[in-house]
Amino acid sequence: MSQPNVSLSQILEGWTAGQTPTAQELQQLAKLALADQPRSLAFGITQGNVDEVVRERSHLFCSIYPTLVSSSILHGSSFTLETLWNLWLPLAMQLAQYRQQLGHPFIQGILGVQGTGKSTLAAILRLILKHLGYHALCLSLDDLYKTYAERLSLIKEDPRLIWRGPPGTHDIQLGLTVLDRLRQPNQIAAIEVPRFDKSAWGGAGDRTQPEVVEGVDIVLFEGWFIGVRPIDPVALDTAPAPILTAADRLFARDMNIRLQDYLPLWEKLDRLIVLYPVDYHLSLQWRLQAEHQMIAAGKSGMTDSEIEEFVNYFWKALHPELFIKPLTGNSNWVDMVIEINAGHSVSGVYRPS
Repeated sequence: MSQPNVSLSQILEGWTAGQTPTAQELQQLAKLALADQPRSLAFGITQGNVDEVVRERSHLFCSIYPTLVSSSILHGSSFTLETLWNLWLPLAMQLAQYRQQLGHPFIQGILGVQGTGKSTLAAILRLILKHLGYHALCLSLDDLYKTYAERLSLIKEDPRLIWRGPPGTHDIQLGLTVLDRLRQPNQIAAIEVPRFDKSAWGGAGDRTQPEVVEGVDIVLFEGWFIGVRPIDPVALDTAPAPILTAADRLFARDMNIRLQDYLPLWEKLDRLIVLYPVDYHLSLQWRLQAEHQMIAAGKSGMTDSEIEEFVNYFWKALHPELFIKPLTGNSNWVDMVIEINAGHSVSGVYRPS
């Protein structure tokens, strides 16, 4: 029998070994859930419902764990049982509850700078939601890129758009059309969802065969500037590095203006989650680590200087400190913030006040 002071990891490890959750363990987990007040508030856990929440989550943990560990989704991720218990399960349960209360499909935005794990989070939520009986669709902002031919023309118009990704490189009208169709209640007709092949044209990327779906309950719409809004351009006069030159500031101002075109797309979001690292510089560190692992595995990759130039390009377009960090305290646009540590573990979950 578990002792009152047994740790969360010990309890969860016991369950993975086939042990049945005990009343004592559930009581301990209820105490832990209420101890982290920002997290409990974000997931709507109270003194009145904590016992029921823990029972439901423990049942889901034991039933989903074998499926999760046997899937390819966790390959290369910083998976821990604590993350599954404290974030993935309660978040999936919250989305399922929201869908049930809403009565029709909804769009969950997931904003995260490079390396925060937004696509992995979306894939894991999709798997858990399927287990709960809901059809979730993962859609990336990348899937809305303009075609290769369109982007070649775009580069001729603005040579600064050398890489796909910044505002202006997406087909916003395509996104509006697809999201409108996906969120319609009682979907009957099949819907074509755009997909993007990053390997096409030597890595330049292009549209590929769309995915045909129907009966979608929840759209997990993720991207590096999902929900990001224009800021006061005065802030760009004293922007942090790598925005250093007059040309850098002009580029940042132009990207800020282009964000205005995305506002109709953001209006389609029903909820928005922000994945934010404790230090945005970690994005560069994570990209370097990922590239080194690719090269070690025998794949081609960029040099460290090329990676730094690549990451700096996106910081020059929409600097995280100016465009994303302010959202982490804005309850008007953001429903939940998930803070990410250097080791990709979750340091905190809260709802902006």
